[in-house]
Amino acid sequence: MEKIRVLVVDDSAFMRKIISDLLNGDERLEVIGTARNGKDGLEQISQLKPDVVTMDVEMPIMDGLEALKEIMRKHPLPVVMLSSLTKQGADMTIHAMSLGAVDFIAKPSGSISLDLDKVRDELVGKVVAASSSRLSVKQRVKAADVKMIAKAPERKRADRSLVAIGTSTGGPRALQEVVGKLPSALAAPVVVVQHMPVGFTKSLAERLDGLSAISVKEAQQNEILKNGVVYIAPGGQHLTIEQADSRLIAKLTMEEPVKGHRPSVDRMFESISSLENVDICTVIMTGMGADGTDGLRMIRDKHPSVYSIGESAESCVVYGMPRAAAEAGLLHHVCPVQSIASAIQQRVNLLEGVNQWK
Repeated sequence: MEKIRVLVVDDSAFMRKIISDLLNGDERLEVIGTARNGKDGLEQISQLKPDVVTMDVEMPIMDGLEALKEIMRKHPLPVVMLSSLTKQGADMTIHAMSLGAVDFIAKPSGSISLDLDKVRDELVGKVVAASSSRLSVKQRVKAADVKMIAKAPERKRADRSLVAIGTSTGGPRALQEVVGKLPSALAAPVVVVQHMPVGFTKSLAERLDGLSAISVKEAQQNEILKNGVVYIAPGGQHLTIEQADSRLIAKLTMEEPVKGHRPSVDRMFESISSLENVDICTVIMTGMGADGTDGLRMIRDKHPSVYSIGESAESCVVYGMPRAAAEAGLLHHVCPVQSIASAIQQRVNLLEGVNQWK
């Protein structure tokens, strides 16, 4: 089996050695070179032509963001960012995701992490996944790109509407595409689970809020959900939805991870399945694995009128979560990320003669 060739870029010689040793310890990976800053990294990419690059966010001379811009312009290839858990590090990491980085790893204890081995499995797994990812490229969406794979259920009369989105690898950029197109007058709250560690979801919410007409925030305990607001599950906590009369309320819990995830799309969907007299629209986008499929099945069992959208393989960075839901027969429409916002709007703000999704 041909090994995945990796270039490690970090300004610390110690970190370059630790990261290289962790990656070389997996038989699927081979570190073919290291670089001490973004400028050096660009030169090494030209010479060595790696399959994947790991890139520190904060470096002198040329930081990870500037290097990433140049990589995407000159040598597009999968990049996994390594970030410290500072507010600045989190903000820069979320920006890196929007520029095209496939994924990121949070260093456990700052820029020089002596305990990086704690995230060895995560590091190796994300580098391996990145090697087979597809870099998201904006493209003109044609009507033919929207596929109806099951007849969409008619919307039933309900007190409230709710949109629930689940995503993972490649999700920050996909969310920017979807949330950035939603109107402030959307007649439903939107709840989102993006697989992300503690300390990064607030930066994600702030960035999306600054780029969107609709309001975006990190969900808070016991918050009443309002139409025209997007609520992102905080990293490290499950987001569940409870009901009091016609009000929908956010609940944050520290229950055990579900299949390794906290927040978990399945857990959020499971809680939504218990809601009554609510019209539900679910969306599953790019990500590894199958998180969301079991929860979507629970919703379907209790709410046959649920309307389910999946991102198409063509626009996914990693076509895992949407594929699992599609193969389970739980989706109605599959479309590129660029047309998901339109699908949501036409379901929630249903106008006579406008709904092409039936």
